[in-house]
Amino acid sequence: MPRVEILSEIPTLGPDDVLAVPVGSGGALPPWLDGASAPPVSPELLTGALADTGNKGSAGTHTSIPVAGRRPRSVVAVGVGAGTLPDLRNYVATAVRRAQALAEHGARRLVLPLDSTVAPAGAVEVRAAVEAALLSGYRFRKLSRPHPPRLETVTVVAADATDPAVVAAGEAGRISADAVAWARDLVNTPSNEKNPAWLAAQAVDRLGSRPHVTVDVLGPEELRAGGFGGVLAVGGGSASPPRVVVASYRHPEAPPAHPVLVGKGITFDTGGLSIKPNAGMREMKTDMAGGAAVLAVVDAVARLELPIAVTAVVPAAENAVSGSSYRPADVVRHVGGRTTEVLNTDAEGRMVLADGLAYARLELGATVLVDIATLTGAMKVALGVKTAGLFATTDGLADALRTAGAQAGEPAWRMPLLEEHTDLLDSAVADANNAPGGPGGTTAALFLRPFAGDLPWAHLDVAGPARAGSDDAEVVKGGTGFGARTLLHWLEAGAPVDRVETVLDSSVEGGR
Repeated sequence: MPRVEILSEIPTLGPDDVLAVPVGSGGALPPWLDGASAPPVSPELLTGALADTGNKGSAGTHTSIPVAGRRPRSVVAVGVGAGTLPDLRNYVATAVRRAQALAEHGARRLVLPLDSTVAPAGAVEVRAAVEAALLSGYRFRKLSRPHPPRLETVTVVAADATDPAVVAAGEAGRISADAVAWARDLVNTPSNEKNPAWLAAQAVDRLGSRPHVTVDVLGPEELRAGGFGGVLAVGGGSASPPRVVVASYRHPEAPPAHPVLVGKGITFDTGGLSIKPNAGMREMKTDMAGGAAVLAVVDAVARLELPIAVTAVVPAAENAVSGSSYRPADVVRHVGGRTTEVLNTDAEGRMVLADGLAYARLELGATVLVDIATLTGAMKVALGVKTAGLFATTDGLADALRTAGAQAGEPAWRMPLLEEHTDLLDSAVADANNAPGGPGGTTAALFLRPFAGDLPWAHLDVAGPARAGSDDAEVVKGGTGFGARTLLHWLEAGAPVDRVETVLDSSVEGGR
């Protein structure tokens, strides 16, 4: 990722700089362009170029302007649309990608003004811009040849850059983006390197030295003693035994509230004996994206030193095929004693999440539970690949998470927990079955709900947005780290669960 700096004025441009110009609706140019000392391109030339290319300032549209005697093409005009936070993120990411495309021609720095004809940039906008600049420049590569040249620096320019709130927001953006990049690294690591023990070691190495953080790793013996039947069943077919990672942060000034985040950590999913077809298995190194997200949250919270307590629980297993694999028709006993009849070994995510939720409720003193998982293909059918499905037992928790997601640029849509579908979970030999059929996203959530008991609980199904097939705004192809920023914003707001009147500003409008 490039380095990001924040300045209050546009610096003197050198031969290896690219200047981004934000273009408002109808092709409106920012007023600072007229007053800039020695601008690299005149407003008249820029207006003509915009007209020639049909660029009317829609979010993400761009026009590159060649400047005589300079290398590379040093001005890129990018639309900011209506100036909402999603538009701003798109503006930043588009400018970073256009500048990066010029890196092999000598571009080393992008100068990125945020103030435009739409709105001046405050702390919220600067944080979003820093995150977008860093995350759109993220790459995960394992190449034998040298990496291509990369953009070295993004200089974010905002008139209020010296305001303490803006400075703090910029630093929060750096920390947030770095944590998400770590989550992306974890997700993108191939499964011939990544198994449950590896994931646990990564958590210990990264989080063990953070202030106020303790990391405990439960191995097979502890899991058997603790009754983690779901984790042991799913991981029983693999030569790499399962683990459960418990990463806890508690600030000395933390209130009594203790939110616990449970993230699915399936390091590879063959489907087990209910084996997936080859095409469905190719992306399964990313099936631990929920676990990566909650670990990243603890990382960011610790570095921000938020005055809270929070714990991440990651049940990690490899769902493999062997003579010791769990079978359809097995009955599994979870933490706390609830039992599940296995109808489909490919419905393994809910099996490990069940243990994680029950453990958090019964052993960790959780006051609110949120789980996040790449859980059901049904959610991709319902909402596509950019929006998470959100299930919750209280309106206040649902509203708070949806608002946090909108602020983070991670939209979620609330889905129904319909009682009429609970009969589909019935089993003649256990408390429930693990594959009740459609509507798959809802019945999966209904399966998980009893393990949360009476606690406020929310379930984020990120099967779509946790992985991306192509670059889009600050999302890059591969693991996205989706959910980490949503949960971080929620924790920064105090992890609210009560019903509040929430009016979303147009700048952060997201999924309903």
